Amino acid sequence: MHLANRVAFVTGAGSGIGRAGALAMAAEGAHVVVSDLDGRAAAAVADEILAAGRQATAIGLDVTDDAAVRDALAAVAQRHGRLDVLHSHAGLQVPGTLEQVTAEQMDASWALNVRSHFVAAQAAMAVMRPQGSGSIILTASNSGVQYDRGMIAYCTTKHAVVAMAKQIAVDYARFGVRCNALCPGFVDTPFNHGFEQQMSGRAGLEAYVATAIPMQRFGTVEEIAQSIVYLASDQSSFMTGHALVIDGAESL
Repeated sequence: MHLANRVAFVTGAGSGIGRAGALAMAAEGAHVVVSDLDGRAAAAVADEILAAGRQATAIGLDVTDDAAVRDALAAVAQRHGRLDVLHSHAGLQVPGTLEQVTAEQMDASWALNVRSHFVAAQAAMAVMRPQGSGSIILTASNSGVQYDRGMIAYCTTKHAVVAMAKQIAVDYARFGVRCNALCPGFVDTPFNHGFEQQMSGRAGLEAYVATAIPMQRFGTVEEIAQSIVYLASDQSSFMTGHALVIDGAESL
């Protein structure tokens, strides 16, 4: 098992990619702390992991509450004596151009898509740097390596996440802590609602996927989950500061 005896903390793990990543890391032997704004969703994912004979605990967590994030990560490290993986995944998708997105919506996007990653990574680093090891995974998007028409808040924040991951990587590589950005393309989850709005509904989104993505399909949460395991484990031990794009070649 690639993550035997490791402790992993995941935000936004109640559904979609976060859930799939939590399940995959648990299957590889990690004790996964499943957190989500919806505590019941987090508990359901943890129960699913436990039912499979794996290890998990669940907490409700608002990642925009700095103190709550810091306390949660510190408590996990104290309880288990270590923290090996942080997958900071929670995010927000607000569609619109410069003239359509309000300053308040941009602030909300920044708070969830960038600032919450910063706070979580900072709290994780307080544990990982002294222990001399750890993998921090920040969910960005392939929107962080290209530009989506009519998605100013989303693209701006996702480019910032990629930059933050690279900066953390170069500053902390010598301490044994790695940081990479996970950059999924279109995966068929409810998170695509903003893009559906931009493309005038589900049919428009499906038409885009069929024509603009060279592989002509959505990715699956399971495909992204395997990349999460790779970034979390020693399989990627010489990889840090990388934006791992998994998008069927859409961004090329």
